[in-house]
Amino acid sequence: MQVAIHAGVAFSDEGLVMSSLGANRRILADYRTAVLGPRRSRQFVKVVSDSILQGQPDAETPNSLAELVTGNPNLDRVILSSDKFFGPRRTALQHGQIYPFAGKRTAYTESLLDGAQVEVFAGLVNPVVFIPKILTSIHEDHRQDILASTDLSCLSWLGMVEDLLDLAPQVQLTLWEHENSPLIWGDIIRAISGLPDEAPLHEEYAFLSSLLTEAGQRHVLDIVRKGDALDRTSRREEMANILDEYARLEQIEEELDMPGWNADIVEAFTDLYEQDLATIRSMQDVRVLQI
Repeated sequence: MQVAIHAGVAFSDEGLVMSSLGANRRILADYRTAVLGPRRSRQFVKVVSDSILQGQPDAETPNSLAELVTGNPNLDRVILSSDKFFGPRRTALQHGQIYPFAGKRTAYTESLLDGAQVEVFAGLVNPVVFIPKILTSIHEDHRQDILASTDLSCLSWLGMVEDLLDLAPQVQLTLWEHENSPLIWGDIIRAISGLPDEAPLHEEYAFLSSLLTEAGQRHVLDIVRKGDALDRTSRREEMANILDEYARLEQIEEELDMPGWNADIVEAFTDLYEQDLATIRSMQDVRVLQI
């Protein structure tokens, strides 16, 4: 059994992965793949979290997870999605790291799913956007603790990725830049679903279209109707051009709500993010989906 875990991250897809997977349930069924709904995904993460808090799994913990993901003998792959898998938001910025418990939680989950092939998927978000959103989404007490104990300027995704590789080396890790998601959405959904590159998808360009003016949406529809008249590279280039020309600014511009952060700080975080992404792309054991 393959267990594919879409771990978010927080403030990346905002439920769009589950929406796309739901729109393609029939296609997934043809490939002996099923999606756990939001309730069962939350239940899965709760079982793992409760077991971690207890210090060790009780005898029923592996059975509880097995019932959630292996209940149908006709399935080869089960998908779940939760941006709490790497940890709740209040723990997302601690110990000088983003999601400092991601590696341990992933390794622990793999041990509970003994015999399953576990894969983890996550879209990384520019820390200059991610950090303020996390801080404004948690309780004031947790926020003040983080600000008092954490050098925000040192936070990056590299530590989390290295922990995942070190602590859960048997787990296949697939990452992408959230900022590229509209242009590679089909690749993301196929990767999570374990589908071949040529597998058709419903609503493959729905995310991209949601960011565009009506004129841009018509252009996307025109390209989709051309089908195989454009090769993969040409289609991707056409979509990128459409996004550049017809994007609705209110849909793609992020408002930063972090007192004291100026243009220099934003640029520094973005430069660090790009450096980390370059390092991550060079890692042999990480699959990175790119434009």
